[in-house]
Amino acid sequence: MSHDHHHVDPNAGDGRLIGAIAVNLGLTVAQVAGGLVSGSLAMIADALHNFSDAISLVIAAAARRIARRPSNQDMPFGYARAEVVAALVNYTTLIVIGLYLAMEAVLRFLSPERVEGWLVVVIAGVALVVDLVTALLTWTMSKDSVNIRAAFLHNIADALGSVAVIAAGTLILLFGWTWVDPAVTLLIAGYILWMAFSEIGGVIRILMLGSPPAMVPGDVLSEAEAIEGVAGMHRAHLWQIDEHEAALQAHVVVNEGAWERADDIKAHVKARMRDRFGISHVVLEMECARHACASPVRWGDA
Repeated sequence: MSHDHHHVDPNAGDGRLIGAIAVNLGLTVAQVAGGLVSGSLAMIADALHNFSDAISLVIAAAARRIARRPSNQDMPFGYARAEVVAALVNYTTLIVIGLYLAMEAVLRFLSPERVEGWLVVVIAGVALVVDLVTALLTWTMSKDSVNIRAAFLHNIADALGSVAVIAAGTLILLFGWTWVDPAVTLLIAGYILWMAFSEIGGVIRILMLGSPPAMVPGDVLSEAEAIEGVAGMHRAHLWQIDEHEAALQAHVVVNEGAWERADDIKAHVKARMRDRFGISHVVLEMECARHACASPVRWGDA
């Protein structure tokens, strides 16, 4: 499976991020005020989700700046994983918010309160516009960053949440169904939790040095072992450095009769890994078949 990468100017989009942060913070203040005045828990739930998006964008913007730092003796792989750490913080925060909103919705079911439906509809309508504007600001950058892509999806989810809040406010105006407000809150909380849990696994996989999900590890080694002169590979490590870069480290066993071509074989393996799988960081330890490791493991050092 080929592994293509799309590279962009790392400084591109900073202005859009600042704009997206500003409109989300402004919207959060308006929604909290409107939720308190109207008594709508659903609006406050949507406000908290918008606030989490704004904070997510702040963390992502800071992580982008840190990720641009060059590698050094303390960080030989560079700082690219700052964005992965930021994503973990963002998704963990979303899980906490989702659980809190679910608890508040259940309490509101048990103790209903009066809701001003007209104010809910007006402010949720404004929120819908702001959510769509924010999504437009982050759409281009979402193609190249796990953090910005998550923020983009969050804003699309916010837009859907605003539509749900508008529907709830309308039903309250028409029929007085105040139970719709905590019901919508539960739906928003459920969606936040589903989204966070579905995304956080990939982030944890990177931090745990897992193999790239788009690759089949066995195929990677088999491709190298198909090269003439390679008798086998063992003690392999295949992991993601960050969202876009993967690395491979392994012992390569060279056929006895091909040892004089060991350097050429190493270069061939590296080229095959780059061209076939997009793995540009490859470290290989060459072994002659006569003196290869005894009883080697296929993966890892155990």
